[in-house]
Amino acid sequence: MDRQQEFVLRTVEERDVRFVRLWFTDVLGSLKSVAVAPAELEAAFTEGIGFDGSTIEGLARVVESDMLVRPDPSTFAVLPWRGGPDGRQGTARMFCDVLTPDGLPAPQDPRHVLKRTLAKAAEAGFSFYTHPEIEFYLFEKDLDAQGIPVPVDQAGYFDHVPAGVAHDFRREAITMLEALGISVEYSHHENGPGQNEIDLRYADALSTADNIMTFRTVVKEVAFAQGHQASFMPRPLAGLPGSGMHTHLSLFSGEANAFHADGAEYQLSTTGRSFIAGLLRHAREITAVTNQWVNSYKRLWGGSEAPSYVCWGHNNRSALVRVPMYKPSKGQSTRVEYRALDPATNPYLAFAVLLAAGLKGVEEGWELPAGAEDDVWELTDSERRSLGIEPLPGSLSEAISVMEGSELVADTLGEGVFDFFLRNKRAEWDDYRREITPFERRRYLPLL
Repeated sequence: MDRQQEFVLRTVEERDVRFVRLWFTDVLGSLKSVAVAPAELEAAFTEGIGFDGSTIEGLARVVESDMLVRPDPSTFAVLPWRGGPDGRQGTARMFCDVLTPDGLPAPQDPRHVLKRTLAKAAEAGFSFYTHPEIEFYLFEKDLDAQGIPVPVDQAGYFDHVPAGVAHDFRREAITMLEALGISVEYSHHENGPGQNEIDLRYADALSTADNIMTFRTVVKEVAFAQGHQASFMPRPLAGLPGSGMHTHLSLFSGEANAFHADGAEYQLSTTGRSFIAGLLRHAREITAVTNQWVNSYKRLWGGSEAPSYVCWGHNNRSALVRVPMYKPSKGQSTRVEYRALDPATNPYLAFAVLLAAGLKGVEEGWELPAGAEDDVWELTDSERRSLGIEPLPGSLSEAISVMEGSELVADTLGEGVFDFFLRNKRAEWDDYRREITPFERRRYLPLL
């Protein structure tokens, strides 16, 4: 056994951990879990734990249902909301890789899809770092008389509400995240009533994706414990701002930020400019993955600073890609911000297609078009056309149609995941068109 595995076994014994939850995700980004007794951990590390993969969305067909999950010991953490007050007799978790019966990575495992794309970046000499700003709504436990969720407050952006529910909620959620080893940079009230934002610290993309899955679980657990309901639905209420997950991206070559160049405009290197060019050229193709729900398009086309058009800019929050300059004297902080992502995405698949699109731009040496510094929403259609600014897909149906012809998305996701998106997302769109709002509430609010 390696040292990390030995550390896990020793910690489980010393802290009297009674159950270890093995976490993994389906293709839609829903968290799955199987609990094992500590006595089974050594076998789980060496052989994996078997399960029926055909019952998990997108992982396997009935004729190839036998699959394994093998825990990644580097992701071990004791869950702070389980166990006694002294931290003993508790429950821990580890993220898992999904394997085929012969021990090979399952092609449809979202975590493997991201690992595979990160390996391609490593071959080109790059590591990929991400920093998400995660927005979500906090609702009262019960719906109103019309069956509509009720926000826990009527506060707005950066509001400080004396004795506010959101203050206590964010403090408890952040305390739990830090107990799990997840660093938080900022937290505040967002624009919408009951809407909050918590920003996670920069980390490598795989760790960030794991952290996002943990984050969503922690937020829901804290909300439940406090008698509330948290929703990561991209736009849960008509007429109110949607929830995004603006994500900062950067490539590093060794210890050096590959996006930074002293003296360049916005301190953005040729690599950084080509990376943005790749994001823009493939933005429409990857939108079905980065914004995978019918409700996602109510946010993208609902205003409130949500990006609707394919363009980039500096400090322009109406652009799809933004080049922020918070710390112009610090080259390591040079990065780009992709603003279309929403908090209900599958982070493994979303980061994989973003990285693949940006790397394609770097590999091909694509030139970055002129930036948009005006409010793109305020431009007329003819003005946008004259600037070469295309709209993002206006619906999930359109996004799927655009994605269908994308070699980049097909190669990145792999055949199984790509086909799953085409098949199942079309069916979801058809269901939505038949029922619209009632379907949307039943399907998304409890799950997201």
